[in-house]
Amino acid sequence: MAFLFRSDSERGAVFREVFARELPDLEFFHSSEDVDAEKVRYLVTWTVPDDIARYRNLEVLFSIGAGVDQFRRESIPDHVKIVRMVEDGIIRMMQEYVLLGVLTLHREIIAYREQQKRQLWQPLAVSQASERRVGFLGLGMLAQAAIERLKPFQFPLAGWSRSKKEIDGVTCFHGADQLAGFLGQTYILVCLLPLTEETRGILDAQCFSLLPMGARFLHVGRGPQLDQQALTEALDSGRLAAAMLDVTDPEPLPEGHPLWSHPKVMITPHIASVTQPHTAALSVIENIRRHRAGNKLIGLVDRTLGY
Repeated sequence: MAFLFRSDSERGAVFREVFARELPDLEFFHSSEDVDAEKVRYLVTWTVPDDIARYRNLEVLFSIGAGVDQFRRESIPDHVKIVRMVEDGIIRMMQEYVLLGVLTLHREIIAYREQQKRQLWQPLAVSQASERRVGFLGLGMLAQAAIERLKPFQFPLAGWSRSKKEIDGVTCFHGADQLAGFLGQTYILVCLLPLTEETRGILDAQCFSLLPMGARFLHVGRGPQLDQQALTEALDSGRLAAAMLDVTDPEPLPEGHPLWSHPKVMITPHIASVTQPHTAALSVIENIRRHRAGNKLIGLVDRTLGY
């Protein structure tokens, strides 16, 4: 029985060390050329190997990242469990980034950055956090973790999800019928949706038109969810006052793309949350132990939903 780590060598070295200490009975391999494919029961990767069919005894396919939209799920045998990465490092970094993004948008940091370029010393009007509702598109694990970090600032908090949820201190909306009502009351919109066929292109002109005039937008979901032309038009019209993007489509944006230089936009290179190798290795080991014991896996993907 073997475990195959199919990612970068730096993280692989950390995984190997942790596995040797925590699961010494499981053979660890960092190269598909060194292992008999028939022995592989567990595989960690970012993309599905083109030759996945040769791993005939594969039982669990782990994503090295928090998402699985990069997987070609149709190529993965039905009996193989798909697991997204759930580890403390990813959660903590997303909490940090969402807090940074919300406060950047709330306190007009993007506008002040532009004023600095012009050597302009001009205070802007200040609103209290209690006057600005922060709304989350998506109420999964990462969104709920970020919400906990925002609570002390006294922002009114809301969230929308596909199915009904109840979260303490959060006004929850669900389903297509309640999306417009959610957007209409959201001053700072945070997207943390997974990428599915239903969410592809969801951040379009209609979505932005439903937000209050002068709303702000923080995108930490996936690039293909955003209609970038619609975003530009919403910013130019004043419907949106500012936007902060950690994801784009494509990544990176082409040289000369208008969003690079838009005065109301801040872009970061998909760094909101990055897998931390030591805690990720421990997370994978915990799931392998759960799998051996016949228990439910943490981060198990529902193939019918895509996440």
